[in-house]
Amino acid sequence: MATKTMTTPNLNARLKVLYVKQYAPELQKELGLTNAHQVPRLEKIVINIGLGRAKDDKKVLEVAANTLRKITGQQPIDTFAKKSIAGFKLREGNKIGLKVTLRGNKMYEFMDRFINVVVPRLRDFHGVSNKSFDKMGNFSIGINDQSVFPELTFEETTTVHGMQAIFVINCSQMEHGKSLLQKFGMPFEKIPEIKDQVTVTKETK
Repeated sequence: MATKTMTTPNLNARLKVLYVKQYAPELQKELGLTNAHQVPRLEKIVINIGLGRAKDDKKVLEVAANTLRKITGQQPIDTFAKKSIAGFKLREGNKIGLKVTLRGNKMYEFMDRFINVVVPRLRDFHGVSNKSFDKMGNFSIGINDQSVFPELTFEETTTVHGMQAIFVINCSQMEHGKSLLQKFGMPFEKIPEIKDQVTVTKETK
């Protein structure tokens, strides 16, 4: 009797396939990189929710944790203060928020939804800031209201909270990190062109 062979489903995310087959070779050529290992690549995405004064509010905690579970498919972990700050009545070891770290297919799937579904739903959106990179080329963006994520129901967004998404990029310079995100479709603000002003003088007859 012949045995049936089980086929393994393709688990590679759309943007991951595009990066390997198309974006990475294009970036190597466009950035003039001699080694394929120099091509910028996305290592992880970290989504943080800082609780601030609401760190002891059980309802806010539950809402924030539910948000991260729904939009990432992972269980969030608690974050704690690394040092005491008297002005904020904060002691070392105090719980200050929640976070999720995404890698692999989940990272690419989140980025796909974030760029193509979430970002266009931001209020008064004119493009993400070009100034949101650090010196290492990592990009961060803040969200003021979790209702922009379609995974959440209306009831799950009545207690409003913000969050921050950090795209950790392995690259040698900031411009390379931006080039990578542009390939993925991140809509950056258009920098207005500065046109040369030409003074026209009329000849007097």
